Amino acid sequence: MRSHNYGDVLSRKRKRTVPEVAAEPGLVVEDPGSGFCGAVVRIEHGNVILEDRHGAERAFPLHPAGFLLEGKPVTLIPAKHRPDTTRTRSASGSVHVGPVRARTARDSRIWVEGVHDAELVERVWGHDLRVEGVVVEPLHGVDDLAGYIADFGTGPGRRLGVLVDHLIKGSKESRIVDAITDENVLVTGHPYVDIWQAVKPEVVGIAAWPEVPRGVPWKDGVCEALGWGEPAAGWRHVLASVSSFRDLETPLIGSVERLIDFVTEPSADHA
Repeated sequence: MRSHNYGDVLSRKRKRTVPEVAAEPGLVVEDPGSGFCGAVVRIEHGNVILEDRHGAERAFPLHPAGFLLEGKPVTLIPAKHRPDTTRTRSASGSVHVGPVRARTARDSRIWVEGVHDAELVERVWGHDLRVEGVVVEPLHGVDDLAGYIADFGTGPGRRLGVLVDHLIKGSKESRIVDAITDENVLVTGHPYVDIWQAVKPEVVGIAAWPEVPRGVPWKDGVCEALGWGEPAAGWRHVLASVSSFRDLETPLIGSVERLIDFVTEPSADHA
């Protein structure tokens, strides 16, 4: 009899440890069974409709402890007010899911060459990255890319996406990338000498990016030719000019989108 009573008490205690959370529009949760991560759009017929960063919607039943919020189980309950289903677009062109709580960071990462690369990716894809729980980290160069990858320790649930500047046939960067054979690493790149060049020239108010003589650091040469002062001031001008993916050259857009898809596809977390 005592065992039975203690069992009831423990059962009730376990139930109380899973918090109830109102399914407010824009709340980002994950279905642990499928790995689908998205923002709440609405509730209908006893299901919650989630939408991922690509605009795909899926319905999930409102089971107790049926979702993960920031990595922890929660029970979603209907919000007390009518959901706002107004759609807007993020800077990357994806469906903007409103003010969201960032998903707990994945083990997978996206690496870029430098701080400027990271800041530009954040400016355009920051919303998507927060929804997906993807961290972007600057490497400060890819000369020892193979060593960095070995130190990181990749695996089916621990992938790396790497964005490389000046990735053209015969370049030093292409030789470094060709030596990477890890199936849990995807390297993409763009043909531009520096990430600045991936911003359309008209966006920053010039007809074309200037030619820089060999032996002159590219950013220094650009800033001198354009009268932008020091590279730090030049970069502030470039970054402030970018408001969406439309301000970027197509090779960069495609490369970043491929990396996000690679590190967030279901098999990357549920291998």
